[in-house]
Amino acid sequence: MILQTTTIARNTFVESIRQPIYYIVLLLAGALQVFSTWSTAYSMGYTDSSEVSKDNKLLLDIGLASIFVAGMLLAAFMATAVMSREIESKTILTVVSKPISRSAVVLGKYLGVAGAIFVAVVIMVTYLMLAIRHGVMSTAADELDIPVILFSGLAVFFSVGIAGWCNFYYGWSFPQAASLLLLPLIVGAYGLTLLIDAHWKAQSLGTDLKPQVMIAAVALLLALLVLSAVATAASTRLGQVMTIVVCAGVFLAGLLSNYAIGRHAYQNTSVAIVQASDPFLESRVDFDKTGDVYKLFLRTPPKEEIVAGVPLYYGSNPNGFGLAGRGAITDEGEAVGVVVEAVDDRLINIRLVGDTSYASRPPMPGDHLFLTPTKVNRFAALLYAVVPNFQHYWLVDAVSQNSTIPPAHLLKLSGYAVAQIVMFLALGVVLFQRRDVG
Repeated sequence: MILQTTTIARNTFVESIRQPIYYIVLLLAGALQVFSTWSTAYSMGYTDSSEVSKDNKLLLDIGLASIFVAGMLLAAFMATAVMSREIESKTILTVVSKPISRSAVVLGKYLGVAGAIFVAVVIMVTYLMLAIRHGVMSTAADELDIPVILFSGLAVFFSVGIAGWCNFYYGWSFPQAASLLLLPLIVGAYGLTLLIDAHWKAQSLGTDLKPQVMIAAVALLLALLVLSAVATAASTRLGQVMTIVVCAGVFLAGLLSNYAIGRHAYQNTSVAIVQASDPFLESRVDFDKTGDVYKLFLRTPPKEEIVAGVPLYYGSNPNGFGLAGRGAITDEGEAVGVVVEAVDDRLINIRLVGDTSYASRPPMPGDHLFLTPTKVNRFAALLYAVVPNFQHYWLVDAVSQNSTIPPAHLLKLSGYAVAQIVMFLALGVVLFQRRDVG
């Protein structure tokens, strides 16, 4: 089955990048980055505290959003071309008539589409990185970054020129050749700009390297791989137009998931936000032993009165999802877990009492405080888990606000994406099993 799947994936990848729409979208993505850089003056402030600063903050936001939309459209078009069109034209019979399971067909088609999406995202993200290196032309007096313009222009020129030559003389597929040539050329162009500054002077590799932006791009790639699974599953039963409609619907639902579903799935009321937190004893910073005490300084006075002796709940989400610390009242009427020890206006002392499992980590700045446990609507929570939440993959705010994205967060996103991909591909296999392709 592995050999069969990889063969189908390879053929699907080649067929995907041969689609004319594929290279057209790649060129349009580059043109959008040019227009975003040269034709706008954003005026977003002049702070230099993050990898992207000043007007480049909105450039990053618009650039990643453009990649997100372009990737969604590519996934829908390619999945339709390699699945639903083959079903409609009966060419899929040449595959399923052989001793090949239909699950291998669906998995192979997905892997091929995912590979094409990966190539497209790498190219489009490299466009964005070159645009960020150039910077927004806020005024007419701003200088052009000639190395960026020259190297990126030559990469596109040679990809089109060599692909056109090979198409004319050797009959190669122009979109395929141009796309596969553009990938190393544009990445190489970006690598050269990392070594040469705007004034043609040598610089260290890390001067213009943006690792946090790249992490945000990887998170976006994970979201597009989930959308590719949605497109593959939908194309087993639907035509091109309806596959695009389904992908667009899942895309919008995923962006609105927090508001439309999440706020009904987990309900709680935040009474305060932690501005600073410190252990009472430096040796007890982990907050994992009975008697540990933490001092919390709040941003503002609490919205409701907090008194000593009551259980307290805290977590990073304002709706109370995934509480990191909580308290409880025993049958004897005693408070256990996280308990308020003392209150002095915006200063609160909390103590860990009894069972230490009530706190998975110490309170941190930015945590929300609650006086009641979170109420869970099971149906809404199930729907919230099934519908892909694309806000999880959108890390632009963290980059622009200079908040370091920990590798552990990317690992959690990867696990979340893999679970969503497996779910949609399983649905695609179920839909394709009884599909009449004769």
